[in-house]
Amino acid sequence: MYHNLKGFRFVAGLLLAGFLLTPMSLSAHCDGMDGPVVAAAERALETGDVRRALVWVLPDDEAEIREAFEQTLAVRVLGDEARQLADRAFFETLVRLHRMGEGASYTGLKPAGRDLGPVIPLADRALETGDVGELEALVLQAVRHSLHEHFDAANSARDFDPVDVAAGQEYAAAYARFLHWVEAIHDVAHHGGHEGH
Repeated sequence: MYHNLKGFRFVAGLLLAGFLLTPMSLSAHCDGMDGPVVAAAERALETGDVRRALVWVLPDDEAEIREAFEQTLAVRVLGDEARQLADRAFFETLVRLHRMGEGASYTGLKPAGRDLGPVIPLADRALETGDVGELEALVLQAVRHSLHEHFDAANSARDFDPVDVAAGQEYAAAYARFLHWVEAIHDVAHHGGHEGH
């Protein structure tokens, strides 16, 4: 049983933040048509203010976004079909550069309404409402479950016969998985995930 629950909650919260901000967060929705990057692009086009989109890219990519924005505005006036095509091209450029800035690959815009799992919607809701309670409960449950899984696997294999090589190798593998998992949590908690977005 984990005895320092307050410390555990702190580490788990930091762990979640790190996971949400790293390229490992595979279900992140920054590449979705209903994600925050496309929403910022739409607001930029509606207002004529590219700065609303620039917040999602690194400074080195601002010039490309400004150029794409101006081209989009020029094409949009040619009619509805031209506007739709130009907007889509601008969304793709912004999302591609945003993903590159995160160190993630760009695989195209994803449709709105896709299943993102429980964490991403709860994280968005927490930011909208200012209440992290429901998200915290979900993350703590997942982290606690995984901690006990790794610990139990290593602990149950620990008392092996020293001359039983196969059993010793099983313990060594479980030990390594446990230690790497704990180290990863520690690193995220103390270093805040990766640098970047």
